[in-house]
Amino acid sequence: MKIRQDRDQYNIGKNIRSYRMANHLTQEQIVAKMQLLGLPISRGSYSQIECGIANIRVEELLALSKILSVEINDFFSGFQI
Repeated sequence: MKIRQDRDQYNIGKNIRSYRMANHLTQEQIVAKMQLLGLPISRGSYSQIECGIANIRVEELLALSKILSVEINDFFSGFQI
């Protein structure tokens, strides 16, 4: 298996975006909540995570789990390894 070639298949950004939209939150609102939790992230950086351009850090994933009220495993739904 070549994970690098299947990069889009393993993009959790799509799932993060779905959960954000299901919670009726904008990217700006997510970023503001992350900053309140002490994570220095810009809206541009967050957008890159959702688009799969940038990798997400563990602390960002934990914060999103809290903000969106979802289990971390939920961000990986639909993945086949």
